[in-house]
Amino acid sequence: MNNAVIFQNLAHAYSPDVWVYKACSASIPKGSVFAILGPNGRGKTTLLKTLLKLHKPTCGTLEVFGKMAFVPQLFSVTFAYSVLDMVLMGRASKIGLFAQPNAKDRTIALASLERFGLAHLAHHSFDELSGGQRQMVIIARALVAEADILVLDEPTSALDMKNQALVLSWIHRLSKEDGLTVIFTTHHPHHALSVADNALLMIGEEYFECGAIKEVLTEENLLKLYGVSMKHVAFEFEHEMVESFVPVFMKKR
Repeated sequence: MNNAVIFQNLAHAYSPDVWVYKACSASIPKGSVFAILGPNGRGKTTLLKTLLKLHKPTCGTLEVFGKMAFVPQLFSVTFAYSVLDMVLMGRASKIGLFAQPNAKDRTIALASLERFGLAHLAHHSFDELSGGQRQMVIIARALVAEADILVLDEPTSALDMKNQALVLSWIHRLSKEDGLTVIFTTHHPHHALSVADNALLMIGEEYFECGAIKEVLTEENLLKLYGVSMKHVAFEFEHEMVESFVPVFMKKR
């Protein structure tokens, strides 16, 4: 299978004695969903920025086959941008530095909003939207850049359960229906298990587990990753078998 991203022995250090991670390697197939999991401070976001070529790796090699678009964590904006203007920002590389969006750009932006059921909010202020709606707008903005690879940093952060499910559903659809490669970070193993094909666990500075989702996401590996026991559960729901992970929090007696 052709790969969208390949990195070998990738490493990043903020100073000669302060390594974020070392010798990190993975191959991400085109059209797949790739989840990156790790505790706070392990280097997930730093790795994403390296893949986006915002950081130069301290050592190692990186190959990216296709155009990338970035979807950051949920955020607010300083100015009262309209929803349509937020999406049009994704067309910046197509429009040019000093040019204005034309009719084609607006049609593409509105079509992207329509796909997420948000076209009726095009002229509303972005900050008036709910968290889930804002996240969908930012994904719509990434799509109008006509990228091959979407990179999302904790896309379900600060969202309620319904909107988490919505975002995960779109991650799956964009991969399976559009053939996009999706790379995302998450703290939630059950999110990765539900949509990802492969995963990278950033367990230690030089300790990683990478591979097919069901081979990598095990109770043993997750205990090493988070220091919290998690139980793998499987059950039938709407005539289908569903798998998930449940953290074990015990009350002290």
